[in-house]
This record gives sequence, structure tokens and C-alpha cells, in this order.
Amino acid sequence: METLKIYNEPERAEWAALTERVTRAEEEITQQVAAILAEIKAGGDHALRAITHRIEGREAVQFEIPATVRRAAAERIPAALKKALATAKTNIEAFHRAQLPGEVSVETMPGVRCVQRALPIRRVGLYVPGGKAPLFSTVLMLAVPARVAGCREVILCTPASREGEVAPEILYAAELCGVDRIFAVGGAQAVAAMAYGTESIPRVDKIFGPGNRYVTKAKQLVGANEVAVDLPAGPSEVLVLADDTASPAAVAADLLSQAEHGADSQAVLVCASTAFARNVQRAVTEQLKVRRRGEIIREALQQSRIIVLPRRADRIEFSNAYAPEHLILSTEEPWSVAAEITAAGSVFVGAWSPESAGDYASGTNHTLPTGGWARAYSGVNTDSFLRKITFQELTREGLERLAPTIVSMAEAEGLDGHAAAVRIRLEEAQRQEGGAQ
Repeated sequence: METLKIYNEPERAEWAALTERVTRAEEEITQQVAAILAEIKAGGDHALRAITHRIEGREAVQFEIPATVRRAAAERIPAALKKALATAKTNIEAFHRAQLPGEVSVETMPGVRCVQRALPIRRVGLYVPGGKAPLFSTVLMLAVPARVAGCREVILCTPASREGEVAPEILYAAELCGVDRIFAVGGAQAVAAMAYGTESIPRVDKIFGPGNRYVTKAKQLVGANEVAVDLPAGPSEVLVLADDTASPAAVAADLLSQAEHGADSQAVLVCASTAFARNVQRAVTEQLKVRRRGEIIREALQQSRIIVLPRRADRIEFSNAYAPEHLILSTEEPWSVAAEITAAGSVFVGAWSPESAGDYASGTNHTLPTGGWARAYSGVNTDSFLRKITFQELTREGLERLAPTIVSMAEAEGLDGHAAAVRIRLEEAQRQEGGAQ
């Protein structure tokens, strides 16, 4: 049985279907999430406890993780993992600190100065997926740039076990990165709590973080009316763009590493020949035998695929049409291919750049747009935690020079009040000068 279906030189008319993501009961999910949001908006902590019991089957006495529990988590973390987290944090911080923008100050014409300053968002809420695979690496990817940007308050929500415990790795990573408060709340209800605020959980100015379809839908809904959100970050996906010089075993490993994220993940290979596609198929089958999350991977592979396109230009065009969250370039002269990529969340260039590097420790961010949104959205970066304010200062001479332009445009739009705001100033100045004489 083939684990990945091969599409050999599909016609252009088929590309739209081949670039589609998994859609499962979207209307039902929207209704369920909207009900959760309304319940928490109206009922606060009481509603949050009821939903937690209903969905997670646990009694939530308190949501915030005490400082003593947070500090004690360090004792449960192996030294090797602590060292790994420290290295990853250093790299992530170095890359994100380099992104800090400087002040922009331009005299657009004599006497007219325009300034732009970047200021941190005051309070941000981070969502970190938990469940069967607590993604403590996401803590670093969100909390480090928040701190680099200078956000005054950073809170974090993450699912707890049935006993109400949060994974010690998440707690340790949060301590390492200076997260202010941690709440044991997951799913759409965590997004609702951060968007509306409850008695226990403060309302934030912007929500960050990936999640399942319920979390993603909750962010979309609250983002429309209540609070800013980072980007559409749903089920994980990867596209590997390969030619016949690539290693089938390495390509198979890249596909499986992404498929293990969840049953609704998607892994796509776009390659140059059917022979290479078959070799990758066989490698996937062999490697799948020893993967611990085999059941999840098999389900993810049901909506994954291999596309064979012999022409290099077609392979690149298909990749740009798909706009993957993660794009791996396993080709000859990969940087020449990278120069033609116009839509991707994060690109991994060359045979020695597995997607795992960006997921954990190279320094780039792994919170990225999915579902084709890479055509319009950037991944999370330092700028995501900043807002930019513009200032302008005009001298009298500057306003005199610019007045004809302002007045002409204002009157053409029928906004005579705008024109008057200029004229009155200049007329008053002229009267005062006349009186002084």
C-alpha cells in the first residue's frame, strides 16, 4: 500500500485542487467556537471552569500556575535539555534582536519633518499548544521576541493534564524567557479568556501562537472584533521541493517530521521524476516503521501527496501557488531556486537545512502562516510585537510651502474644514505681524 499518492505531471487545471488544505467540518467548528467565546465573554471564570470540565474532564480550582511550581520545574529538567534550551534561546534572541527597527526621521521638504518610532505592545498573550506533545519550543519563539521588543507584560496560556499540571518543560522555558504569568487553560477557551479577560486572566492587546483548528478559529473570530492576533497559524505543513540530486531518505525524513505534528498536518513533495518519487515512497514506508507517532503520521499522510513536475520552472511555480508554511529546497544550486520563491513562511535552503533546525534552534521563528496565508502574511518576528507611531512637525515656513498642496487637495475632496485649518493659521500669523508693525 502506498503511503503517499503520486500525481505525475498534473495539468494546470488540477493544481488548484492539489494545493488545497484539509477542511474538516469548518461550519461545525465555527459554531462550537463561537458558542465558547460567547459563554466566556458573559461568564468569565465561572464559564471557563464549566467549559474546562466539559471539554477536558477536569476540575479547575485555579488557573494561574503559582511561582513556587514554576520554579520547581527546573528540578525536573535534564541538564542536557537545559543546555539545549539555552543555546536555542541565544540564537533566537540574536536573530530577533537584529530585527529591531531604528527611528525614521525624514525632512520631506524644508520645514516639514516626519518621524516614525516603534513602541512595544503593552500586554501580549501567548498560546502554547500542549496535549500529547507539549511544544515548549513555542515558548521560546514567542516569549523571546516579546522581551526583545520590550513588551511590558507577557502572559501565557497552555493546556494542562487531567490532574491540572502543565508540562515542566513549558514552565522551565517560560521562566528562562521571563514570562510574567502562566495559566493552565487550553483550546478556544484560552483564546477567549485572553481576548475578553476574566477575573483570573487579564485581557491582552494581542494574541500570539499556533494551535489546532479550534484555536485557529477562535483567533479568527476574536481578531475580527476584540483583539489583535498574530497570523493564521493552523495545522502544520511542509513542501519539499527536490530534484534528483536530493537524498530520498532525507526527503522522506523531512516529510515524516512534519506529518508527526498532527493528524491534520500536510506534507507535500514536488520532485522532478517518478523514479525519485518512488524512492521517497519506499523510504517513507521504511522510516514509518520506527516512528513513535506512527498512527498520527499515517493519518496525516492520507491528505499528503507527491507531485512530479519535470520542469524546474513548474516546480517553483507550484510551490509559490501552494505557499507553504515550511519550504525545504533540496536541489542543486538551492539559492538560485530561493531567489524565485515569492510565497513561503520560512525557507530551508540546501541539503543540510532540515525544517527541524528552524523549529527549534537556528534562530528563525517557527510561528508561521499556514493554509496558503504565506501569500499575504509574514511569520512572527520582532516587528509583530511592536506598533509604529508617526509624528510630524511643521515650521511656519514648512506649512507655507505645503499649504497650496493641502488646500488644493482638501477642496477637491469637498473638505473645506481641512483647508481652513491651514488658512486660519497662516492668516493669524499675517495679522499678528501686521499688528506688530
